[in-house]
Amino acid sequence: MDTSMTTDTEAQPQIRPFDADVAKLLHLMVHSIYSDKDVFLRELISNAADACEKLRYEGLSDPALLGEDAQPRITVTLDADARRLTIEDNGIGMTEAELGEALGTIARSGTRAFIDRIAGAKDAEGSSLIGQFGVGFYSAFMVADRVDVVSRRAGTDVAATWSSDGLGTYSIQPVDVADAPVRGTRVTLHLKEDASGYAEARTIERAIKAQSGHVPVPIALKDAPDAEPRQIADGAALWAKPKAEITAEEYTDFYRGVAGQFDAPALTLHYRAEGLHEYSVLAFVPETRPFDLFDPDRAGRMKLYVRRVFITDEAQILPRYLRFVRGLVDSNDVPLNISREMIQESPVLAAIQKGVTNRILSELDKLAEGERERYLGIWENFGAVLKEGLYEDYARRETLLGLARFKSTAPGDGWRSLKDYAADLKENQTAIYYATGSDLERLASSPQLEGFRARGLEVLLLTDQVDSFWVASGIDYEGKPFKSVTQGLSDLSLIPLPGGVEPAGAASDQVNGFIAFVKATLGDAVSDVRASDRLTESAVCLVAPEHGMDRQLEKLLAGAGRLDAAARPVLEINPRHELIARLSAVGEDEAVLREDAAHLLLDEARIADGESPADPRAFSARLARVIGRAIG
Repeated sequence: MDTSMTTDTEAQPQIRPFDADVAKLLHLMVHSIYSDKDVFLRELISNAADACEKLRYEGLSDPALLGEDAQPRITVTLDADARRLTIEDNGIGMTEAELGEALGTIARSGTRAFIDRIAGAKDAEGSSLIGQFGVGFYSAFMVADRVDVVSRRAGTDVAATWSSDGLGTYSIQPVDVADAPVRGTRVTLHLKEDASGYAEARTIERAIKAQSGHVPVPIALKDAPDAEPRQIADGAALWAKPKAEITAEEYTDFYRGVAGQFDAPALTLHYRAEGLHEYSVLAFVPETRPFDLFDPDRAGRMKLYVRRVFITDEAQILPRYLRFVRGLVDSNDVPLNISREMIQESPVLAAIQKGVTNRILSELDKLAEGERERYLGIWENFGAVLKEGLYEDYARRETLLGLARFKSTAPGDGWRSLKDYAADLKENQTAIYYATGSDLERLASSPQLEGFRARGLEVLLLTDQVDSFWVASGIDYEGKPFKSVTQGLSDLSLIPLPGGVEPAGAASDQVNGFIAFVKATLGDAVSDVRASDRLTESAVCLVAPEHGMDRQLEKLLAGAGRLDAAARPVLEINPRHELIARLSAVGEDEAVLREDAAHLLLDEARIADGESPADPRAFSARLARVIGRAIG
């Protein structure tokens, strides 16, 4: 193409509005104050390093893309007089269309959650939020009142420029290749007056060494536009160095760069696997929970390298239930000429996936045994995700059950393992009991737990949505199945009460008659009405039928629109409760009172389960009649 036809004097710039999410994000950045703005530098250098790594990969199949300049590099140029900071790479570069797509819209999942969170953040936590989410290029507007980007894609003879003041629009147009890098991207920040320190060599060198000193691309610094560049980071791969030569601070710096977060790693795993397949692993468990952890489209964040050449970050090295782990794998055995689409089908990658997954779970197990408090910090952040593996990964179910921690009805408010639970099993106890719900306090006070608590039986209190699914998958621990305390008949009669107390006898004929009356009155509203041995204090409770779905799982599926009709519950009545005894004694001549009582008992059970009465108007009328009779 004749480059004379694409000069910036002849081309007309296109003025375009930002994507709505970008506009809102930029408004927040421009009009907010953050305690640590250095994060923008790490983000821009990470982008430049990724561009260099992508070129190295594409250069494997098309060496002409590298030309005579095969060595990747990033150059940071300062101009203190003009208050300018420039970051230039010789990576893959972008076309005009790619510039508009990459810098005008946000496609990353979880962006909306980030925007909503940061909009209400206090100044003190602002930079931490940005670092945790990793907003990349747009963080430049924290320090710049205008950003210019000039890019030329490797292998092309055209270039384009993108420019914006971050106030709602951006311009994009072709540019003379003489004013562009030979290939790659040049980002120029026109610094705000209060950010002029970022044009000073000492400030920039400190920030780069602290946050980006271990990116796998050499970084050079030019103290002035006409100065000679001097190398300030050698691009040596941290994961290729011996562990003994790496400090905790270096691991943290590298983690922040590769993970796009601004916290410290809660667990660092660095090792080299040898044998049938050789590969290096550098993986981190974050200290804080990413905002998009439960995004349904969120995949893992492990990068795949082959002999230090970046291949992809979409290889799915770890299963979804370990998607919170950040880091990379560098393999010696995956073929470099394999396509990105075929990587997932590679038997070598399958072996790596198995090895890395097993090693991470093994390290978590060691931490759980040796450093309990550290492990509990990880569990509180990521336990709900780890438990997804209990129904997704049958082969590792036993390992994951060993890692699981639970709140329960055991004395104290700490976390319990299944090993702890098994050690406290009672005589004749044949199951591991659990209750599912959305609120821990309400769950702990559920009437269905009364009979279990009276016998000293521990009940696991499961409040994560995932709990309703894995416990229903036929799982067991050391031969003991998991059994819901809100489903089917209880087997409490097999377990003695403490202190030699004899269980109460069978219900009287009068109470049995009242229970039969309630069943007939309620009709199709319930599947059964029966005397309960799980209630000791409350008068009534609802449970699921023996072969029906657990009530909490039923609620979740109904809320997601995946359940056509809910099963009718079972109403259990405590035959030893004073209220039931008195209602049983009401004569048949009080037909209205008996019918009102039957419906009110069902509504009472619904309310205790956190539900509303099926017919609030009828409930109010019945309650008014009963109160009116009581006060004469």
